[in-house]
Amino acid sequence: MAKAIMLQGTGSDVGKTVLVAGLCRAAKKRGLKVRPFKPQNMSNNAAVADIPGDNNAAGGEIGRAQWLQAIACGVAPTVHMNPVLLKPQTDIGSQVVVQGKVFGEARARDYQAMKGRLMDAVLESWAKVGEGADLVIVEGAGSPAEINLRSRDIANMGFATRANVPVVLVGDIDRGGVIASVAGTHLILPEKDRRMIAGYLINKFRGDVSLFDDGIKAIEKFTGWRCFGVVPWLKAAARLPSEDSVVLERLVSGERRALKVAVPMLGRIANFDDLDPLKAEPQVEVVFVPPGQRLPEDAGLVVIPGSKSTIGDLLKFRENGWDRDLLAHRKRGGHVVGICGGFQMLGRVVRDPDGIEGSVTETEGLGLLDFETVMEPEKIVRNSSARSVQFDLPLEGYEIHLGRTTGPDMARPSAVINGADDGAVSSDGKVMGTYLHGLFSADAFRAKFLESLGVKGGGIDYRAEVERALDEVAAELETHLDCDAIFGLAR
Repeated sequence: MAKAIMLQGTGSDVGKTVLVAGLCRAAKKRGLKVRPFKPQNMSNNAAVADIPGDNNAAGGEIGRAQWLQAIACGVAPTVHMNPVLLKPQTDIGSQVVVQGKVFGEARARDYQAMKGRLMDAVLESWAKVGEGADLVIVEGAGSPAEINLRSRDIANMGFATRANVPVVLVGDIDRGGVIASVAGTHLILPEKDRRMIAGYLINKFRGDVSLFDDGIKAIEKFTGWRCFGVVPWLKAAARLPSEDSVVLERLVSGERRALKVAVPMLGRIANFDDLDPLKAEPQVEVVFVPPGQRLPEDAGLVVIPGSKSTIGDLLKFRENGWDRDLLAHRKRGGHVVGICGGFQMLGRVVRDPDGIEGSVTETEGLGLLDFETVMEPEKIVRNSSARSVQFDLPLEGYEIHLGRTTGPDMARPSAVINGADDGAVSSDGKVMGTYLHGLFSADAFRAKFLESLGVKGGGIDYRAEVERALDEVAAELETHLDCDAIFGLAR
C-alpha cells in the first residue's frame, strides 16, 4: 500500500481542493507516482471516470475536483479516487453515487444511517487507489470538528483513523477568524482524533506574511501544532475548474468585454465548469446571474447550464422571471445555448412520469425549440467523441444525464456524438441545445462559435492553460510550504 497524507479543513471552501491538486503536481514533479483520493464528496459538478475491471460500463461518476487532481497527477481518473459522491437534488436529500454508480437516494438523516455500509466501499477503493503508487494525497470534506457527525464519519477523522493517515489541517485566513478556527478545532476534537493532526497550514493570505508571525505563535501556544507554511492568495487557482458553486457567488460581474455571456445560477446547477473555457477568452465576459436579478439586456449570449433537478430548476427559472427575460433576449436577436438539463428546458415540455426527480411529474418548457423530454431511469454516463454539425469541427466531452428527448427540431442536430445525432438547433441557428458537457473546451469549435457571434477568439489552448495553472500552483506551494516536511509525514 502506498504511503499517504491527508488535508482536512477547519471548514468548507478553505481551499483544500486546489491545495491537494497543487501538492499532487508538486509530488509528480519530484518523480513520485502520486494519486488523489477523497472518501466522500458532495457536488453536482461531476466528471466521467474509468471503472477498473468493468468492461461493460462506459464510465462512472466522480467529483470534478478529483478529476482535476488526477490530471495534476498525470493519470487517468478512476471511480475509486472518489468512492462516495453525493449529488444534492433537494435541500434535504441527495442522489448517492458509490464507486461511480447510482446507489440510491437518501435524505440527510437516512444517509447518516447508511454510512456504515459505505465505509466498506471507501476502504475497498482506498486499497485500489494505492496500488502501484508511491504517495496518495487525501482530501477531507467540510471539517473534522463536526463532532455531532463523528460517530459515523467516513470523510474526515473516521477515515483517517481507520486508514492510519496523518492529517494536515487547513485554515482559511481570507474569511477571518483563522486563529480561532484552528485553535477551536484542537479544543473540541477528541484526543484520538487530535493525535492524527501533525500540524496545520494557513491558506489564502494577502499582504505581508510577517504580520502573521504572532498568529503562528498564538496557534502554537493553544495547540502545540507546528505550522507548515502560509500560502498566499493563488491567482493561478482562478484558471482552474471550480467545483463548488460558492465560487459563483463571487463571479456575478466582471470586466466589460466584447461579448457578455449571461448564465442563470440555477438552484441545482451542475457542471458549471462548462463555462470555464469561455471565461478564459480575453474578449468574453461571463456573468453568473443570481436569483432575484434580471438577465442583463446587453448580453449577446445566454447559456443555460446543467441541472440536477431539471423540472425544479425550470419552475424556479419562471419564478425569477428569467423566462420573460429570455424571450426578450431572443427578440433582440440574442443567442442561446442549453447544455444537458439546460437543453431539456429549451423544449416544449419536460415529463417525469416516474417521479425520478421529485413530485412534479410535468411542466411546460421554455418553448425555444420544438421537442419534449421524458425522464427515464437509465442514466447515461460516458466520455464521448463528437462533431459539431454547424461548424463541422471535432468536439470532445462527456455525458451525464437522464431523459430521452424527441421532437421535430431534433431533425436539426447540433452534434453527432459517438455516431448518433444529438441536440437541436433552431431554424435561424441562434438557439442550440446539446447533451454534451465540455464542448467549449474544444479550441477550434470555441473560436468558430465565438466568430459566429462576431467575436474573435483568443487562440487559447484551454487544456494547456489548465496544465500551466497547475504548474504555477505547485511552484507556489513549493515556495511557501515546507513540502519536504509535509511529504515526509506520509506513512
